[in-house]
Amino acid sequence: MNIQRLGTTARYSDIVIHNGTAWIVEVPASADADAATQTGEILASLDTLLARAGSSRERLLSATIYLTDMADYDAMNAAWDAWLPPGTAPSRACVQVAGLAHAGWRVEIAIVAACARAD
Repeated sequence: MNIQRLGTTARYSDIVIHNGTAWIVEVPASADADAATQTGEILASLDTLLARAGSSRERLLSATIYLTDMADYDAMNAAWDAWLPPGTAPSRACVQVAGLAHAGWRVEIAIVAACARAD
């Protein structure tokens, strides 16, 4: 079986697709924004990446959300809830981490989605 990697650099791929499933991890565009803004940036980017993988937010299977401060949980959830179509919630974990790769990042989201792209 083939593995497709889209947007590949020496360190990571934007999207990895295998057997009709896409794995995507996204970080915010701005390091100085609040958690609500950073979450919105991530979700907008995920829309683009999901479309590139032949998927959409309605086809999410799971999500792992990393927060550097659980005080941001409600703000992140407000953006997430507004973005996610009713009745399509994936399995989800939300964990607090000591830090992310960039000191200003407050949120990072990893998703798995069903996609239409072939291996």
